[in-house]
Amino acid sequence: MAPKVLGRALVTAKWLSEAVRAGQVGTSLRVLDASWYPPEERNARQEFKERHIPGASFFDIEECRDQSSPYDVMLPTESHFADYVGRLGVSNDTHVVVYDGSELGTFYAPRAWWMFRAFGHKEVSVLNGGFKNWVKEGHPVTAEVTQPAPAIFKAKLNTALLKTFEEMMQNVGSLRFQVVDSRPEALFRGTKLDQGRESGHIPGAVNIPFHSFLTETGHEKSIEEIQQIFRENKVDLSKPLAATCRRGVTACHIALAAYLCGKRDVAVYDGSWSEWFHRAPPRYKVSESKRNKA
Repeated sequence: MAPKVLGRALVTAKWLSEAVRAGQVGTSLRVLDASWYPPEERNARQEFKERHIPGASFFDIEECRDQSSPYDVMLPTESHFADYVGRLGVSNDTHVVVYDGSELGTFYAPRAWWMFRAFGHKEVSVLNGGFKNWVKEGHPVTAEVTQPAPAIFKAKLNTALLKTFEEMMQNVGSLRFQVVDSRPEALFRGTKLDQGRESGHIPGAVNIPFHSFLTETGHEKSIEEIQQIFRENKVDLSKPLAATCRRGVTACHIALAAYLCGKRDVAVYDGSWSEWFHRAPPRYKVSESKRNKA
């Protein structure tokens, strides 16, 4: 069955359900649940054990990260990623479909999608509408946990899809690339605390909250609507672009949205505000709360 891929980065629940029913989940097609929630709210792994898409494996964002970094969910090493996804049965020839159980429809899945792309894997898609709509549309779920046969995955980091703190600092002066921040407006402007710490943004950044790209049902908006959102915010998709957020997760929604419009090279600032807050000099942290105190 030829995959029905929207913009090569999305698959529909209908397409995936047909693949599941046809028994195609295996070495050539792997489904990964990349859900993550604040521990006090929901338990992603427990929910996966109770109910998931048949044949899916759990992609644990807490395990597949740089454990030595002081910042949240930073990219792991090439060898760590390769070993981790290999144990999930993913090889370099596998088509990977990622989803999560967010009530928004999609939250963490684009992060997993970007991680695969950052490590050189091209055949990776996000389930459009997520698990929420999979269930709503009546597609099959199971509590049976399958153990995929281990595979060999060779990872090679594509540094063009990744921005470091140093590169973001240099850009404040050079403006070589546009920066889009996907956090809610209050955190971007600095009018609301971010988990107890001061919020704000990188000088020159544009704010497009990530949920702007989602419909009320939790599906991705049309390509025409996404292009209009970028235009309204004066973001030129023909020019270099980097995305940032609080910890490099919802920034991946910016990369996905731009990808759907044909822009394949959006970089993500992995450290995002979590790192910028701790490392950038005060003059490089733009916040309305600072101005109000002055």
